[in-house]
Amino acid sequence: MRYFWVVSGKKLLIGAVICAGICVAGCVASGVGKTVAATATERDLPIYSVDREEKVCALTFDAAWGNEDTQQLIDILGKNNIKATFFVVGEWVDKYPESVKALSDAGHEVMNHSSTHPHMTELSADQMIAEVKDCNEKIEKVTGCCPTLFRPPYGDYDDSVVSTMRSIGMYTIQWDVDSLDWKDPPASDIVSRVVNNAQNGSIILFHNAATNTPEALPGVIEGLKAEGFTFLPVSELIYKDHYTMDHTGRQIPEQTEKSGSAE
Repeated sequence: MRYFWVVSGKKLLIGAVICAGICVAGCVASGVGKTVAATATERDLPIYSVDREEKVCALTFDAAWGNEDTQQLIDILGKNNIKATFFVVGEWVDKYPESVKALSDAGHEVMNHSSTHPHMTELSADQMIAEVKDCNEKIEKVTGCCPTLFRPPYGDYDDSVVSTMRSIGMYTIQWDVDSLDWKDPPASDIVSRVVNNAQNGSIILFHNAATNTPEALPGVIEGLKAEGFTFLPVSELIYKDHYTMDHTGRQIPEQTEKSGSAE
């Protein structure tokens, strides 16, 4: 799968003018700190990462096409006692219900990646909701659990996608570390890229059916463990309330919640 965003020159110019105006007003009125907060609210962002004091991260896998290595990934994660989050397309559930059940039975989260893998920004709000609800129903029928997390196909989102998902109780999830496994780099490159870029609260992107992911995954896990990381599924990593978002899509807990759990 390919991840890309298309932004017109006109939109860039408008965005630049708006941001410049906000920055000037913020600096004049009350200093740089509030300027950052103001600009962060200009866009409705999905969750890219989470501000966590402890060294914890989440491994995530998108499943939309093939199914060659799902059991192998389950075995590797099970050997290391790691629970991951799999974002699956509804059509993938139709083709491979036994793999969806195997993921759930192994304790992994099975979450929503749309029903037919469209560009969500090209859909109306009603069409978005239909895509997600259809996928949720398929997943729940197999696993008994209704998803609460949504990852847009192609990483393609805008304010309307995020707000529409929120309106039906779904958290929109992106990533801050991309393994680029879909480009089929050598396993060693995947390992170094992930381990070198992970930070506290990172959400790491992989794909099932990517050529070298099963070979790379043990090295990724070993490398992250050597750096002191532990692993949580995304629903346990993110904050469900009492948080703000910075301009990078990083969840920042309210001060009273910072030392508490991500609930």
